[in-house]
Amino acid sequence: MPRALPVLTVAALALALVGCASDAPESQPSEPASPSSPTASEDRECAAPGAGSDAVDVTGGFGEAPHVVVDAPLEVETTERRVVIEGDGAQAVYGDTVVVDFTLYDGTTGESATSTGYVDGQRAQFLLNEAAFIPGLVKTIECSTVGSRVVGVAPAAEAFGQSGSPELGIGAGDTVVFVVDVVSVADKLVPAAWTDDVPEVTRDDAGMPTVTLPDTDAPTELLEAVLAAGDGATVVAGDSVTVDYQGTSWTTGEIFDQSFGKAPATFGTTQVVPGFGAALVGQKVGATVLVVMPPELAYGPDPDAHELGGQTLVFLIDILGVNGN
Repeated sequence: MPRALPVLTVAALALALVGCASDAPESQPSEPASPSSPTASEDRECAAPGAGSDAVDVTGGFGEAPHVVVDAPLEVETTERRVVIEGDGAQAVYGDTVVVDFTLYDGTTGESATSTGYVDGQRAQFLLNEAAFIPGLVKTIECSTVGSRVVGVAPAAEAFGQSGSPELGIGAGDTVVFVVDVVSVADKLVPAAWTDDVPEVTRDDAGMPTVTLPDTDAPTELLEAVLAAGDGATVVAGDSVTVDYQGTSWTTGEIFDQSFGKAPATFGTTQVVPGFGAALVGQKVGATVLVVMPPELAYGPDPDAHELGGQTLVFLIDILGVNGN
C-alpha cells in the first residue's frame, strides 16, 4: 500500500515550486527585479506524451486524490505530458493564472513527495511562466483545458536541477512526476482601447516626454492607447520587463514618478500595480503605450493608505526589453 502524500500549505507549496523569479519588490514601477530568461512565448509548443509519461499509471476521478503508480526510475530528456482525463473548459495558455490540485512524485525513486488537499482552500495557484515557476510544472499545465487531469514527467533540468528539493524529498538530479487537475483559469485584466480624450504626448530633443492631460473628467475604466507599435518579443504575464515610464496624476496634474532622465526600470509584470502590469501584457518590445487606470487598479481608493490612494493615474511607457533581451 503506498504511503500517504504529505500535504504542504498552499504558500509553502508555491514557494517550493518557484522557478527563477527573484524576490518581488513592492508593487510600484520604480523598483527593479532581476530579469529572467524563460522560453519566448511565441516559440512555445505543447509538451507531447512519451515513454516516460506512459509509465505513470493514474486512476481516480477528477477532483479527488488520484492513485498513482510510477514505474521508476524514469528518465526523460524534456518534459512529457499525457492527458488522463480531458476537460471541456477553457484552455490554459502561457501567461495564464490557473488554480489546480496536484500530486508530486520523485520519478527516479517512485516515492511520493507532496500533494494539495483536493478541497477548497487547499488548491494551488500558479502563473504559467517559467520566470515564476519551474518549467516542468508550467509545461505540464500549459495547453490543458479546465476539467482535465494531466500527467507530466520532467527531467531535473526542468525541475529542481542538481540541487534537488530537500523540503520535498526530491534528490539531486532526480526526475519528477506531476499529476495535475486543472480547476480554473483566471480571467485576464485587459485594457480597453483609449480613443477619446487621449492626452497629447510630445518629446524634446533629448527624448524627455511631456504628457498634457485634457480638460475633462478622469476616465473610470482601464484604458490604453498604443502610440507606437513594437516589433520585438511579446510581453507575457510574469515576464521581467525593462521600461522607461512617466507617471502623472490625473487628480493633481503633476508628475509623481518617472525613469526618463535617470535609468530604465526592470520589474516583473506582477510586481507592479494591476493597471500597469495589464498595460504591458500583450505588447511587443519597442512599443510606446499610454495607459490610464482608476484608483482600484492603481494604489487603491483610500488616500490614507497610500499617498497616491484615490487618484486616477496616467503612465506613458516605452517598452525597451523583456527577460533580459
